[in-house]
Amino acid sequence: MQKSGVQFNSLGLASLLFIANLFGAFAADWPGWRGPNRDDLCTETGLLKDWPKDGPPMVWKATGLGEGYSTVAISGGHIFTIGEKGPTSFVVALNVADGSPFWTVKLGQSGAPGGYAGPRGAPTVDGEYLYALGHYGELGCFETATGKEHWHKNLTKDFGGTAPGWGYAEAPLVDGNKVVFTPGGSQGAIVALDKTSGAELWRSKEFTDPVHYSSLVPAEIGGVRQYIQLTPRSVVGIQASDGKLLWRAARKGNVAVIPTPIYHDGYVYVTSGYGIGDNLFQISESGGNFTAKEVYSNKVIVNHHGGVILVGDYVYGYSDGKGWTCQDFKTGEAKWQDKEKLGKGCLSYADGRFYLRQEDGAGTVALIETSPAGYKEHGRFNPPSRSDKNSWTHPVISGGKLYLRDQDVLLCYDVKAK
Repeated sequence: MQKSGVQFNSLGLASLLFIANLFGAFAADWPGWRGPNRDDLCTETGLLKDWPKDGPPMVWKATGLGEGYSTVAISGGHIFTIGEKGPTSFVVALNVADGSPFWTVKLGQSGAPGGYAGPRGAPTVDGEYLYALGHYGELGCFETATGKEHWHKNLTKDFGGTAPGWGYAEAPLVDGNKVVFTPGGSQGAIVALDKTSGAELWRSKEFTDPVHYSSLVPAEIGGVRQYIQLTPRSVVGIQASDGKLLWRAARKGNVAVIPTPIYHDGYVYVTSGYGIGDNLFQISESGGNFTAKEVYSNKVIVNHHGGVILVGDYVYGYSDGKGWTCQDFKTGEAKWQDKEKLGKGCLSYADGRFYLRQEDGAGTVALIETSPAGYKEHGRFNPPSRSDKNSWTHPVISGGKLYLRDQDVLLCYDVKAK
């Protein structure tokens, strides 16, 4: 592990974390994949509604993140992500104030499963610990204040998992006293560990699907805490207390099943690419038994991996062949679709606006209204220091700042209204 001179020393960060535990999470925190609720909804307000001609002002540029597609987690004045250089994949921590290095620690091996180098999944921060999963299945728990490794597991060796063709890409879920993840396979597709000790709590022995690239979502349905997951064969709900299979809907994916499910008000929405499309399931409970009834199945949103976001009554995201799309959540009807203004990419939400990021070319970032009335743009820019790789890393908005990672580089922009 390497540690540099920093603005917050270990004692300072520990004090900040203690205060956060007493008074709740930092308002600007974005502790992991798709934010604190895994819905990609940033709740901050007072952000720019329109961008200047050349985009919002850049605050700083950081380098040294290595190769990879992991987005950032932000907590307690620090930024965390995963990359690789040479033979090693690593977790890196930076200072929010200026992007300067805080600490770096080894996670596992490097490599390019499926032809794409570097880790894919985002780290998850939970108070004094951080959890990170490498593309070869190394799962590490590290102290956020120092980077010191607390415990380490391997999804294939310890849990009988089989990595998918493009490597593991899940962001571990921390829920209560558990850290939960999806090794896939015959010994139990989903596993829960004690988040502090790393001791195994349960495996989903009734559910043994292979794993693809989606991340778990927690939900309360019928008064029962459960974890929802999407695989190449199924959409499922697993009981949080013991790993019991509560419900399962058969759904065959194709090639790569990636986007995170959406849960809202008794309904589960999923989508995937390669011609599959989207589905909505109604989850019901009666006498302790759960059922999943399909409400619709169509191809309005055929989303590869840029993700989809539910705002109000509508789902937004990019649909292969159809462009940026707004879809009625309950009926599946397309409200609008536009493939002329911006190419395929990913998106994040904050303060009535979507931040769209095109995956190829200049990696253009656009700001559009969150509205079922149509695609209306309020500014765009092309980030500098473009790599020669697709910009698949999802944007993050936190503390009035927009964070864009492109392989080794992380850019920070000020999007707070003055």
